[in-house]
Amino acid sequence: MNPSTAFATVVVDELIRCGVREAVVSPGSRSAPLALALSAADRSGRIRLHVRIDERTAGFLAVGLIRGTGLPVPVVTTSGTAVANLHPAVLEASHSGLPLIVLSADRPPALRGSGANQTTDQIKVFGSAVRLFHEMGTPLREIGQVAYWRSQVARAVANATGARSADPGPVQLNCPFAEPLVPAEGPEWPEPLGGRSTGPWTAVHAAAGRPSAVSPGPKTVVVAGDGASQAARLVAEAGRWPLFAEPSSRARTGPSVIAAYRLLLQASSLADEIQRVLVFGHPTLSRPISRLVARPDVEVIVVSPTGPWPDPARRAASVVTGLEVTGADATNWLERWQQADQLARPAIDKVLADGLSGPRVAAIVGEAVGADGMLVVASSNPVRDLDLAPVVPIRTIANRGLAGIDGTISTAVGAALANAGPTYALIGDLAFLHDSNGLVIGPDEPRPDLRIVVVNDNGGGIFSTLEQGDPTHSTHFERVFGTPHNVDLAALCAASGTPYQLVETADALRAALVTTVAGIDVVEARISRENHRPLGAALVAALKQ
Repeated sequence: MNPSTAFATVVVDELIRCGVREAVVSPGSRSAPLALALSAADRSGRIRLHVRIDERTAGFLAVGLIRGTGLPVPVVTTSGTAVANLHPAVLEASHSGLPLIVLSADRPPALRGSGANQTTDQIKVFGSAVRLFHEMGTPLREIGQVAYWRSQVARAVANATGARSADPGPVQLNCPFAEPLVPAEGPEWPEPLGGRSTGPWTAVHAAAGRPSAVSPGPKTVVVAGDGASQAARLVAEAGRWPLFAEPSSRARTGPSVIAAYRLLLQASSLADEIQRVLVFGHPTLSRPISRLVARPDVEVIVVSPTGPWPDPARRAASVVTGLEVTGADATNWLERWQQADQLARPAIDKVLADGLSGPRVAAIVGEAVGADGMLVVASSNPVRDLDLAPVVPIRTIANRGLAGIDGTISTAVGAALANAGPTYALIGDLAFLHDSNGLVIGPDEPRPDLRIVVVNDNGGGIFSTLEQGDPTHSTHFERVFGTPHNVDLAALCAASGTPYQLVETADALRAALVTTVAGIDVVEARISRENHRPLGAALVAALKQ
């Protein structure tokens, strides 16, 4: 067995021992040893392999698989620009705390700086975005290599999952390979290639954090940002405090949830009475929330079990790993918010009743997915539209680490592959175009049941609602921010053989969504971009009446 094959065989086996169950590969020559070892593990049923021709798509497919399974996922690329194409997914994984494992194939170090084909400096190419970088030595036929390979893989997985640091995120193992890159006849390896009798080479155990006590007193609200989990809901219910939960928080359920919180923070005098905010997860969605946690008269407590914590306004009074509620609020604070929320719903519905708009599409999609379904929602307008919906599926996934539109289709495909039932995706037209390669899936690859609903306003609709969308900037808005593209989505779907349907009314959308999800299909809902800004103003005005 040659050194490259031995290395790849051991690395893949140790990854599986450390809990890896899915892997993604993009084709290349220098990465052949890892690709062949993963393919063999796939054929034996030890792992499920996914192959994508575009490295950026591959990276976000891995992100989606991680979001769907909660397990670390390796992505394998060849050397050169292939590695750099993973950077957007690595950044999203870094800011979202996702255990993405980059196995970047490389030429031997002696070839760097020599002008050798497809060779560049891949050392720490992702900078501080990774929790660990390690340059694996070029595999050698000598005793001691197996222990080195296995222990380093175990260390990388532990760093990726945050087993010791409580700070999960991406890692990179840069893997130089010398030829031959495929199995070939040769002498026996000088030591056994097997691992421990059971489990990983190094079993890494986590250290537990102790929760801090929080008592009733100040008028408190709980903010649940992306990835907050049910911990936010449990604290809100124990303290009888209003819960402001973003769609991807996985905490938007129960009696404490205030669905219209974003509008009420702008329209209700209740907002002025808030004295304390308990922050869970990574809140990025709402400017009213950003203004709330920046207020100097509000005490901010950040609950973060991992190393870093969100505090962009730099107002946090304390950061704790968890909270233990010592008593419930005995006033009518929660009831007042609940009453305001109940009164807000018919007012919102009345504003959205006419025509097809982003918030109405999101509400219809949320109803179709239901409480037991999975929904992947894109950044920009779709996730904000969903934030106004009365029904938001608990399993709502969004790439909110950096809130980019990169790789949304691929993320949805990965999440759907990890989901036992049908999955829906709600995305904008620019996010759809940005990752249309995500629809290119080989005939031998696993395909999920995924329905993609594209809200097409022919451009960058979110900018209509921001400062750039003010009429005073109309001279340059359309070309620089509106960015109309006039792409025929039906033709684009046809190119990849993806079933497609156009809807232009709420009833047509409901009818399209009640059909069984089988394979990947696309439903396009066309809306007007001109209505975004006045619609937002009308919603706030309706709640002030």
